[in-house]
Amino acid sequence: MKETTYVGSVRSRAPENWHAIDWRLVERNVRATQLRITKAVQEGRWRKVKALQRLLTRSFGAKALAIRRVTENQGKRTPGIDKELWKSPTAKQEAIGRLERRGYRPKPLRRVFIPKANGKQRPLGIPTMLDRAMQALHLLALEPVCESMSDPNSYGFRQNRSTHDAMGQLFVSLSKKVSAEWVLEADIRGCFDHISHDWLLRNACMDSEVLGKWLKAGVVHKGRLAPTDEGTPQGGIISPTLANVTLNGLESGLIEHLGARFGKTKAKGLKINVVRYADDFVITGISKEVLEDEVKPWVVEFLAIRGLQLSEEKTRIVHIDEGFDFLGWNFRKYGGKLLIKPSKKNAKAFYSKVKEVVERHKTVTQEELIRMLNPKLRGWANYHRPVVAKEAFSRMEHLIFWKLWRWAKRRHPRKKVNWIRKKYFPPKDRRKWVFQTTVTKDDGTRKRLELYDLPATKIERHKKIRGDYNPFDPAYELYGEKLRLERMVKNMRHRLQWMALYRSQRGLCALCGGRITRETGWHDHHLIYKVAGGSDSLKNRVLLHPVCHTRTHQLGLKVVKPPLT
Repeated sequence: MKETTYVGSVRSRAPENWHAIDWRLVERNVRATQLRITKAVQEGRWRKVKALQRLLTRSFGAKALAIRRVTENQGKRTPGIDKELWKSPTAKQEAIGRLERRGYRPKPLRRVFIPKANGKQRPLGIPTMLDRAMQALHLLALEPVCESMSDPNSYGFRQNRSTHDAMGQLFVSLSKKVSAEWVLEADIRGCFDHISHDWLLRNACMDSEVLGKWLKAGVVHKGRLAPTDEGTPQGGIISPTLANVTLNGLESGLIEHLGARFGKTKAKGLKINVVRYADDFVITGISKEVLEDEVKPWVVEFLAIRGLQLSEEKTRIVHIDEGFDFLGWNFRKYGGKLLIKPSKKNAKAFYSKVKEVVERHKTVTQEELIRMLNPKLRGWANYHRPVVAKEAFSRMEHLIFWKLWRWAKRRHPRKKVNWIRKKYFPPKDRRKWVFQTTVTKDDGTRKRLELYDLPATKIERHKKIRGDYNPFDPAYELYGEKLRLERMVKNMRHRLQWMALYRSQRGLCALCGGRITRETGWHDHHLIYKVAGGSDSLKNRVLLHPVCHTRTHQLGLKVVKPPLT
């Protein structure tokens, strides 16, 4: 394959097959164009931005990355109305040539519904694979613009930002004695379903013709085609970013409005702080009157321009001593001290999921039940790890214990309590009742498999991301690399071994040299295959991107082991 920058015609510069694509070169050149877009946005050169976006969406590299994304994410097995999936390398290679703007007409979305926590159902629109890939392609060009124009304290659906960062910012805004004491807890009614198409077409910095086709594609439910006159369908890859584009300016616009109305000094004394995650946001203020008379009317007007309105049932103004729920946590001051705990609603919803798993699997083995429950328990514990959660963990363990005890007694109604306890809840170390069993490994050895211990979860405070961080700005490159390294190491399941591999490779794929992130995913690759007698030692393992792992096996590539540091 010729050395190429992969910018220009797909026909003249495409490699021979999918596995022959040099992903390191592709990512480098796509990233370079995104950095140029960011610079043009910062300089206010909007014609340059449009030109660079056109260049990017027509390049081979961006199209290949778009195909790679939609064929490696969780929705890769979910087809649209055409029932088409791209599973083979040949199908992926051919799909690159189909990502053309000329003659493109998106197909209607396939409507499905998923249950919400309040018992209602959330509608999702499933695009076809081709439409998903086109959205992923244009998202590569839209993201640098959106990141450069986003509010500092917007945390939903943005790179390297999470609910924990939003929680951290609220702690900063509310924890001090002189902090604001009143909070406007707001929620937008059906945000994704009611965004104004006209507003988006006028303000979204992307190809308006392609965007208009997506917005008007329609949805199919039970064989009937329904038009889409407003909103962006939940389920599309680009929809969360379009929602962020719509709500950008909520924080900066409100601060600017108050500054113009009261003067900058007095406006600062109002202690207005906006923290938003997707369509949920809270606004702090010095008094209830300020939030009711000044902030809320401006927010209502801001949303109305975009075709949105507040949900009256979920929007309220509360004192911090009363507390409020946000993103699954309860924020409340006790005697002047702010404590953040798992909310009762979140704990109740989680227990309902655990209860459902146990009740639906009354006849499975203890080993199978533990393997089904452990990922859920570990995930819930990790989510609440940064807050005051020890009491909630102990309470949840107590509830789950009694559920499992009833599960065990049902299996042996004629056995005595001590027999059931010895079989299902034998002691371990200082713990007298541990839901555990003995399992046989592939090599014939036996080990103990136990239910995840919620109260043993170590509380670790979350380090909040900088509000002005832009992943597409070269000035933040060093900060971004340090942040990714810290968070990747912290979130690895097999922490000790993967931490050593990740650090020894400096967070880079051992084959292509590209970054390994939570978005790209990774595979633990054995240099000498297990079937050939290779061991599980660190000397015989490296971390690769999923696509690089596939290339290694398909093409018989040799991976060089970086030295452990």
